Amino acid sequence: MQYYSIAMPRPESFSTHTLSHHPRGESVRRILAAAIQAVEPGAAVSQFIRREKNSIMVNQREYFLGDIERIRVLGLGKACAAMSQPLGGLLPFHATSGLLIPKATPVQPPSGFDLQPGGHPVPDENSLHAGEKAFALASDLRADDLLLCLISGGGSALMTLPHAGISLGDLRALTSALLACGARVDEINTLRRHLDQLKGGGLARFAWPARVVSLILSDVVGNPLEAIASGITAPDPSTRGDALSVLEKYDLLKKVPASIVHALKTIPETPKPDDPLFERVQNVIVGNNARAAESAQRQARSEGIHVVMLGDDWLGEAREVGRELSRILKTCAAPRPFCLIAGGETTVTLRGHGRGGRNQELALASVRELAGARDLMIISLATDGEDGSTDAAGAVATGDTLQRGLDLGLPPESFLDENDSYSYFHALGDLLKPGASGTNVNDLIFGFGW
Repeated sequence: MQYYSIAMPRPESFSTHTLSHHPRGESVRRILAAAIQAVEPGAAVSQFIRREKNSIMVNQREYFLGDIERIRVLGLGKACAAMSQPLGGLLPFHATSGLLIPKATPVQPPSGFDLQPGGHPVPDENSLHAGEKAFALASDLRADDLLLCLISGGGSALMTLPHAGISLGDLRALTSALLACGARVDEINTLRRHLDQLKGGGLARFAWPARVVSLILSDVVGNPLEAIASGITAPDPSTRGDALSVLEKYDLLKKVPASIVHALKTIPETPKPDDPLFERVQNVIVGNNARAAESAQRQARSEGIHVVMLGDDWLGEAREVGRELSRILKTCAAPRPFCLIAGGETTVTLRGHGRGGRNQELALASVRELAGARDLMIISLATDGEDGSTDAAGAVATGDTLQRGLDLGLPPESFLDENDSYSYFHALGDLLKPGASGTNVNDLIFGFGW
């Protein structure tokens, strides 16, 4: 079993060759750290749930403990262990027992919970066990019970309970095919909602008639409830036809297992927004990409840096977004020093066999665009501290990066062709490795001009 220890990154966690030698490197590191610290999961939860005498208040809605027979907790996602930390002091007279489904087991697991790590980014046998346990927990609830869900990014893969006729192998093959062809996260989750009994409001349906409260740390652009961990307690506005359209878009109808296509033509629809079961469900966003970006903005201004916010809805191929943001950076007319801040989640279409992730690839695509530019820097950062399947969260590129790489015999185009951004930035010492942050609110891209 894999164990991990979570500590929110400090400025020194973001040291790279460039940031260690740049005269404003310390300022940059403080800005990066401020962004991540603003979405620490435990603090985010504490802002929206509190105890008032004999009631639990959730975003101003009251739950009188005298009316509640049992409280059960279901934590799902990369941040669920940290999200559960504030609960012990809030529910002293009601058992906070339940199930946590993280990516890996914490070194110091929270007491009182069954821990069932799942597989990520592709579901595995552990994900299936997690789904079976979540179903058992939810289906045991009664009308006078309360199910408190703590939901964060990664949950779609960490827990699965496929419909009859669909095997775990079928889901794994589908997920791998979608990831390889560069499908967007929202498109992947549209399929997951229709193929999994717990997703697309499925968990809320199994828990009915119990009351359900979900505190949600969003890792999806725009914060659509149905897309975060595939919306286990949210209504699903999409249809089976929408899911089939995703397969058509990427020419996968004849490449995925036949059971997938058959299920999408025959299984019952997911619960929709007008379903009365959601009258007993409260979904609350407790943290998102915008909050992290706003904290970075405040820190940058305190460092005497002008800030230009570019929005938190950046999507598309990582290399194309990297080139576009580099062009914006080069033509920015803001007074120097300035900082551009963008958020979102890009994708990578696999063409080669290298290592890396979308943030590293975005930075690598910026290298040629920024070549020779004076005093410019671009940084792309995964807020969970993990980019792709690597131990890096992202990378740093400047106007000097191209020449530094060429001096080592490293043409960036060759590494882009192989999707091998990790090897490129490793050789230059410019990989960001702050470690797992315990949170997850998409990616942040910073452009600096000095």
